Amino acid sequence: MATGQRDYYEVLGVSRSADAQELKKAYRKLAMEYHPDRNPSEDAAEKFKEINRAYEVLTDDQKRPLYDRFGHAGVDGAAAGGPGGFEGSHSFDGFGDIFDAFFGGGQRGGRRRRGPARGSDLRYNLKLTFEEAVFGVEKEIEFQRLEGCEACEGRGAEPGTEAVTCPECNGAGEIRRAQQSIFGQFVNVTACGRCHGEGRVITNPCTACRGTGRTRQTRHIAVKVPAGVDDGAQIRIAGEGEAGPRGGEAGHLYVVLSVAAHEHFERVEDHIVLEFPVNVAQAALGAEVTIPTLDGDMQLEVPPGTQSGEDFVIRGKGVPHLRGTGRGDMVVRVTVVVPETLTDDQRELLEKLASTMGTPTLPRRNKGFFERIRDAMAG
Repeated sequence: MATGQRDYYEVLGVSRSADAQELKKAYRKLAMEYHPDRNPSEDAAEKFKEINRAYEVLTDDQKRPLYDRFGHAGVDGAAAGGPGGFEGSHSFDGFGDIFDAFFGGGQRGGRRRRGPARGSDLRYNLKLTFEEAVFGVEKEIEFQRLEGCEACEGRGAEPGTEAVTCPECNGAGEIRRAQQSIFGQFVNVTACGRCHGEGRVITNPCTACRGTGRTRQTRHIAVKVPAGVDDGAQIRIAGEGEAGPRGGEAGHLYVVLSVAAHEHFERVEDHIVLEFPVNVAQAALGAEVTIPTLDGDMQLEVPPGTQSGEDFVIRGKGVPHLRGTGRGDMVVRVTVVVPETLTDDQRELLEKLASTMGTPTLPRRNKGFFERIRDAMAG
């Protein structure tokens, strides 16, 4: 670890096993405390920068393993940046939007932003079948949002009239008040209460939108869901949120995915597990059985002497990798089902068999599921 650089887990005050939610909670708390616009201390800006870097590295699926293994040397060459358009556990597009969420989009770098405010982000819950999440799908969704008023073209003023310069702040959008203290004079800057930081006020509001510049409308859009998404993943669609008041920038639409359970398969990361029943004779003698897969039925050879709980890995029959090429694996877990009722003939045959077999010994302990997965991926 480089001299002078603190451990990123220590910076955020979390354990090395912290998940995405714990990291986000810790980051939000520290960002609120050390944001330079809220914390006047001299080291606030440097601490805030350190907090951002720690959060960026530990929430990146590629950078975090490198950091865990090599420390700062493993990630110091990587460029800083927020998550892309498709997101799994993140809810914001980079740190800029996180600032907006914490501080209302009011200020960055010590200066208050002039002009109309940004519109709100929207959330849409989209339900998918197991197969739709695995192979991808395009869905048309319908939702309501605030859009720019057509009558006044989003300006908020009655057609034929215009907003005028705010007489309170003279169009600056902010009020500056000088105050004297024992440390000298300092200037307190606040948003203008009359124009709300926009610099202009409407004296004759639009009757269609009552001066807000927005009306509620129904929107239809097509959402492309990539192959390999999982339950809880989010897709950010830029500019499809609500329009900002009086011509302000539109927010974003976050489509949150909800994936239904499958009748046969259980998903583990990019692998799927199928629990398949066989009878005692099939397990003892071996058999060729037909099993379902995501791509249709296929034949599986169950070797003689198969034990209950034994796993068979079929490579490339799992979930497509969301980032990259190829697919995960399918694990068939064989369960030997002992019959609860027997016919007289079956009972007689089993009694004869039992008299010849003696006391059994325990079979070798099977490897666990994740060990089987690791072995399969290692070839």
